[in-house]
Amino acid sequence: MPCRRHYVYRSGCGCNRSDRRAASHSYRGLVDDDVAGLIELYGLRPLPVEQTLYASTWVSELSFADGVPAGTAIVGLYTSDPPSRSLFHRLTNDEVWHFYDGDPIRLVLLFEDGTDTEVILGSDVHDGQRCQAVVPANTWQAGELLPGGRYALFGCTMAPGFSGQAFTGGRVDELMATFPQRRDDIERLGVPPSEPSLMPEGFNQ
Repeated sequence: MPCRRHYVYRSGCGCNRSDRRAASHSYRGLVDDDVAGLIELYGLRPLPVEQTLYASTWVSELSFADGVPAGTAIVGLYTSDPPSRSLFHRLTNDEVWHFYDGDPIRLVLLFEDGTDTEVILGSDVHDGQRCQAVVPANTWQAGELLPGGRYALFGCTMAPGFSGQAFTGGRVDELMATFPQRRDDIERLGVPPSEPSLMPEGFNQ
């Protein structure tokens, strides 16, 4: 995992250098050159349960009494190949999404009161796309490329920061009982019954 003093990739902390080499060897010549380059540049790897390609870019040196950092940030990549998306999950703290590059992202949000919405993140802010979006704590969220998209580079920040204990994956049957109006999204983006819905013990970004 990334070291504690890890601010941004180009700060040169070197803590995930081997991950960057492994990513390069895994994808060069097998997928789109732009996608392979981004995987190599940031040392992206799959996030457990959620299935997003990601890299931790900042973990605050300040932390709370329970060890949760005061803030965290990641870079994420959705791609059509290799497949990368966010299966439904919720977090105990607010999360801020930031769009950086590529094709638009679709976020599906299921709220505690049973309502739902979706947000399109992208660069065309004059046509209703958003460069930032806040997902409130305890909101089920899932994300994917819009159909026909090739890749999307984005970031997520949290304060208090991310911890494995703050994460719960959304299983298909449980979500369907409360949000039947989102059947298609839940069937496609819900955590399958055979897969774990919690982060591995001790996991942090």
